[in-house]
Amino acid sequence: MGAACVGLNVSLIIHAFTNKSAFLECLWTSLSSLTDFVQYLPESCHVLFLTFDDTALRDALWMKEQIQSVSTDRKDVMSRVHISPVPVHELGNWIPSVLYSWGCNGHNCGLAQVTFTSTEWDTPVVAKRLDARYDWLMESWDQRSYSLIDAGDGCVPSATVAAAVAWVAEGNCSFFTKVQNMANSKAAGVLVYAAIGNPIQDMNCEGEDCSTPLSIPASMVHLEPCVVHALWKKQLVNVSFQITPTPNFFFGIDQQGVLAEMGWFLYPTFRFMSWQAQWFDYSWQLQERLRRPAQVVTVFNNSVMQGEGGAIATVDLRAADMVDFDMLELDASLSCPGRRDETCAHWDHTVQLFVCCDHFSPHCNMELGRWITAFRRGSGHWLTDVSPLLPLLNNGKCTFTMKTVSWAMPWVTSLYLRFSSSNHSVRHSDKLYPFKLMSLYNGGTFDKDYNKGYQPVKFTVPASTKEVEVYAVITGHGSDENGCGEFCVTSHHFLINGVFDNSRIFDSAGSALGCAARVGEGAVPNEHGTWLYGRGGWCDGLQVNPWRIDISSQLNMTGSNTILYFGLYEGHDPNPTTNPGLKGKSEVV
Repeated sequence: MGAACVGLNVSLIIHAFTNKSAFLECLWTSLSSLTDFVQYLPESCHVLFLTFDDTALRDALWMKEQIQSVSTDRKDVMSRVHISPVPVHELGNWIPSVLYSWGCNGHNCGLAQVTFTSTEWDTPVVAKRLDARYDWLMESWDQRSYSLIDAGDGCVPSATVAAAVAWVAEGNCSFFTKVQNMANSKAAGVLVYAAIGNPIQDMNCEGEDCSTPLSIPASMVHLEPCVVHALWKKQLVNVSFQITPTPNFFFGIDQQGVLAEMGWFLYPTFRFMSWQAQWFDYSWQLQERLRRPAQVVTVFNNSVMQGEGGAIATVDLRAADMVDFDMLELDASLSCPGRRDETCAHWDHTVQLFVCCDHFSPHCNMELGRWITAFRRGSGHWLTDVSPLLPLLNNGKCTFTMKTVSWAMPWVTSLYLRFSSSNHSVRHSDKLYPFKLMSLYNGGTFDKDYNKGYQPVKFTVPASTKEVEVYAVITGHGSDENGCGEFCVTSHHFLINGVFDNSRIFDSAGSALGCAARVGEGAVPNEHGTWLYGRGGWCDGLQVNPWRIDISSQLNMTGSNTILYFGLYEGHDPNPTTNPGLKGKSEVV
């Protein structure tokens, strides 16, 4: 199967269903989830649907009907969908061994269940549950046993649910309203039960409700008649919560025939499957780009990056003969100490690459590249064009240092310098080569004094210069009361000669899918945490693309010039009252 994928230049995603999972039930019954599958699945991706249950034939027909119901305008999708009527344990090939050996121990993995008990019953009742969405509900169930109290539809507060789990009917008001009312009533948690014949739904917020945190856990279950009957008769019912381990529900095979994990599905939509397939496409296209002619110099080859020093290497560049090259690209990758995502670092961190080729130069240990690590995923690989910084490599031996915060878990890094020519059809005498750098500004705390630290810089253009660029790497981190600098929209300005305003706006910062939209650029999909949200100039698991502005036409090429940088929030100087964030910058002209 892997070899076939390579030959056809397609990827394959395998999903094994079980009706014992409320998460998978919602994945398959949600109209938006099914529509996402049809709308966003790349044309290069095929999908094989399986089931763990003995009802495989019935499940196969049902899955086919579910997809066909939303694919009337996309008949081509069905040609890439393959559904097995044989349960996983009867396949007789290697697929079951992958599903079982990889196990499912991440977010929305395993079987989330609730157990109902009563002294009036001989045996407990175990039901599947789907926990409320991450966006607005941060609490999770613990191992205690709770009393269950009927709270009607939950659309008004109820004093009777204090310290108990509220049993709430679906409908008449939003899920958010139900949970908020029960939280205000001092309930320990909420169980919303679906109306008869309705599937379990994704309990999520809408609009401004999403900015209101709630302090109790909540889940949705199917209506259990014996529970309803017991509560109607005023009998005591207790509930407890558990997650039963299961085999994995998903894995993939990329265009190179390599098995791949699928990461976390944060909520029930097939969009997460599509994001992984998009990353397969990105990775394949990257391999195509890496086949282009270039002189390659190895800096790190599976080197461990950890601690204060990070990864350090000294490289002799004299053999590179860079005279004829006008392009420098960084072929960088990060992986985890083990083969599985479970060995990956638990948080996202900024990774910076510094270079020093002349210890007496003011440019010694200037930043050459910047990336952001993925959150509990290890599949990061990027090709970043840093051509304007070629003059940094102006000596025979250069020391490269790649590091992140000293307390971070280890990463394994590889880095290759790729020297090449941008346009082979242009005569050597007509090509433009970067030859001089001028350092401008560094980052700082994004508060009311942020812009006071920046003054106009005067400069003249060297003789024979044909083009002048501003090269800026800007990222926002931290979160004040406005979400700055990570989750707020900011603008960054380079004012040339007091007249020409060159601005960059991080307009996707804080948006729900701002970083998910950049999977095609190399953002690692299906990470843990809030990887989907847009950020201030960066995304988890992505290179930070330099911003380059040709300012030649804005300059006096034979006289004096000035440049001034300033950063704004909502068109004004930032002025947070608490926890000001940071702006990390590296800028040269």
